[in-house]
Amino acid sequence: MTEDLPRFTLVQRLLHWLMAIGILAMLFIGVGMVSTVTETHLTLVSIHKPLGVALFALVLIRLFVRLKCGAPALPAALPEPMKFAAHLSHYALYALMIAMPLLGWGMLSAAGYPVTLWPGATLPQILPESRELHTMLWNAHSALSFAFFALVLLHVAAALFHALVRRDGVFQQMAGGAR
Repeated sequence: MTEDLPRFTLVQRLLHWLMAIGILAMLFIGVGMVSTVTETHLTLVSIHKPLGVALFALVLIRLFVRLKCGAPALPAALPEPMKFAAHLSHYALYALMIAMPLLGWGMLSAAGYPVTLWPGATLPQILPESRELHTMLWNAHSALSFAFFALVLLHVAAALFHALVRRDGVFQQMAGGAR
């Protein structure tokens, strides 16, 4: 039974779906980058860096919009543990959407590699060059990417659960469509 719940704003929905596409692309590009040493590696890196910066900018905008506009309430009938899990998973998603590009930028800074967005536009180094720091940040970026992918899969599973099993209107809050 679909509850008639308020929806996220159009801006929130657009940011969500644009970032969803970008994050999935980043996860798969990242896997491709570390899986090859061919010339494809450089192409993937040249996409990964500016896309990561773009997603970082979008998450900051998204966070601002979320703080300004809030989020629609979850259904009253949703069990408290599920509400708690929903809130916790969203905090984790935001934390990873912020941490991953910062870790990547820091990792590249520690390695002495520039973050070039396009010819003539390079981000400043945010950390001193250090092999040890680069290794630590690379390991963190790599490990958290798997955690991020798992959390994205969990998020998709929860969305499908709400859309197909509970049919409680939660999916429509972000997806739009018929109420």
